[in-house]
Amino acid sequence: MEPGVHFITFSTRSLDAARALYVDGLGWTPLMDVAGEIIFFQVAPGVVLGLFDAVKFADDLGVDPAASTGLSGATLSRNVGSAEEVTALADAFVTAGATMLKSPQAGAFGGIFHAHVQDPNGLIWEIAHNPGWRIDEAGTVHFG
Repeated sequence: MEPGVHFITFSTRSLDAARALYVDGLGWTPLMDVAGEIIFFQVAPGVVLGLFDAVKFADDLGVDPAASTGLSGATLSRNVGSAEEVTALADAFVTAGATMLKSPQAGAFGGIFHAHVQDPNGLIWEIAHNPGWRIDEAGTVHFG
């Protein structure tokens, strides 16, 4: 089997809070927005981020809506071209309604400069610049 991911979907307590951050605050255009159910965003070539109402998410899985799906320790990362871009994007997230978890700073390893922000539903984004690797126009990541 070839590795690949086309949809990344997260259970979301409040679609209204998600919409306020991503659409109203950051200016993202939804690929599809089904009121009360799910919002999809094209986040990379061939990759869609889905923010799914928590109750509808549980219904789709066939589990009790009060039960947790157990996801923890996850981040989405956005890599940018400079430390200044890290700061600007982290600030844009906060201005749009996210919470700063780690202000822009040098990381503990690999020459990275990064920040962590959390959306109103708990989804954590790492915004990073690592001069030791790059993403080419086709979206391929190159280390070293």
